[in-house]
Amino acid sequence: MQLIVKPDYDTMSWAAAKIVVNIIRANTKTKLGLATGSSPQGLYGQLVEYYYERALSFSRVETFNLDEYIGLPHGHPLSYRYFMETNLFKKVNIDIGKTNFPDVYNADLSEACSNYSRMLKENVRDVQILGLGVNGHIGFNEPGTGIDTKTHVVELQKSTILANSRFFNSIEEVPKTAITMGIAEILEAEKILLLVDKKTKHDALIKLLAEGGFDSECPVTALQKHKNLTVICTREAFDGN
Repeated sequence: MQLIVKPDYDTMSWAAAKIVVNIIRANTKTKLGLATGSSPQGLYGQLVEYYYERALSFSRVETFNLDEYIGLPHGHPLSYRYFMETNLFKKVNIDIGKTNFPDVYNADLSEACSNYSRMLKENVRDVQILGLGVNGHIGFNEPGTGIDTKTHVVELQKSTILANSRFFNSIEEVPKTAITMGIAEILEAEKILLLVDKKTKHDALIKLLAEGGFDSECPVTALQKHKNLTVICTREAFDGN
């Protein structure tokens, strides 16, 4: 495990972007595992800057997102596909046909999970970008999730719904279910890049860094088993104040 502590959110995002850029430049057919939310948003902004200013091409890159809400209509501004389109996809030269999400619009959600799991098995990610939930979740793998879990439907915990309610008009509007990539599939990536930016995530971060083994009540601890993990956090997240 490599730990990088940066003074603030912007320098964290910049450091993460340099890692991703180097991976793409080394392999133009890079397969990126992507996360949504505020933690990686700055990273995506930096990738857009690289695209415009440093001739970074996404034309042969393929992406696989961690998760998607169930119950939001196509094109909803708070869906994760919309987030990715507005923060990255529509700002670079990526082929939209190569941007993949769990199919939450499939009437058979079990089939949707199986299909995405099969796709992930056939497309090992060169790097998987992750954020960290206050309760230790990665993707939408909530506390209590087993380390061998594959893509599945999840009922979001109250703490996750509350954390995500800041993006909605009210907590009642936050979807209560989602499809998420499983922990086992996250661990299949060649490299994992975990971004931690807030002091509210300090406790979960410290459990990961303690390397005390996997604790299903803090899913991020599963990353201790990965051979190529880089954690980039802000000083605030590291110190907890």
